[in-house]
Amino acid sequence: MNKALVITGGSKGIGLATSKLFYKSDYKIINLSRSQSSLDSVHNIKVDLSQKNWEKEIAEDLLSSCKGMDQISLVHNACLMTGDNVESIAADSFRNILEINLISPVILNTLLIPLMNKGSSVIYVASTLGTKAVAQMTSYVTSKHAMVGLMKSTTQDLVGRFIHSACVCPGFTNTEMLRDYVGGSEEVLAGMAEGLSEKRLIEPIEIANTILFCAQNSVVNGTILHANLGAIE
Repeated sequence: MNKALVITGGSKGIGLATSKLFYKSDYKIINLSRSQSSLDSVHNIKVDLSQKNWEKEIAEDLLSSCKGMDQISLVHNACLMTGDNVESIAADSFRNILEINLISPVILNTLLIPLMNKGSSVIYVASTLGTKAVAQMTSYVTSKHAMVGLMKSTTQDLVGRFIHSACVCPGFTNTEMLRDYVGGSEEVLAGMAEGLSEKRLIEPIEIANTILFCAQNSVVNGTILHANLGAIE
């Protein structure tokens, strides 16, 4: 069976770990990101998901790369995380985050779902902040809540098509994005780890394993999976 993984942000962190794992499971890997994946086996399509009309530039390459695939797993992984406040958030900044975190999944769905056969999947990578909120992360929290809603709509709209969808919500994961967000502070990262049941950060491969499970098991259709290592409430 010819299977393809189409993933956004597949060159770093969770995306890179996911690409490696799916490749070991005999998937063709198609990565959409600004930076090229370090894996030789990946077909890289360079794209800036924050820009308008990016789909017009890559559609031909993307669609031809997926031609003839028996199953396609589309993983919406790319995201932008910034700190902001409901009182001071700039509209243009909010729009930029929505373009990457929410609008790009919508666009890719419209491009690829028509090519999907039985057993294909649409997996969203949200966050524990997709179902709750913390202070000073207004745009990120809002976009991830909306992603959960998009997954639920995907599930309902595709009833009878045998294409399933799920939303994986990682907790504090040891990625470049998280380290950049805290300014590389080991003290802050250690504090985050203290809030998890095993007193450690989650590793990208653990989230990748969860994504692969969701892609290969239609029983999770419509499910929100909190992969947060038992965050302490």
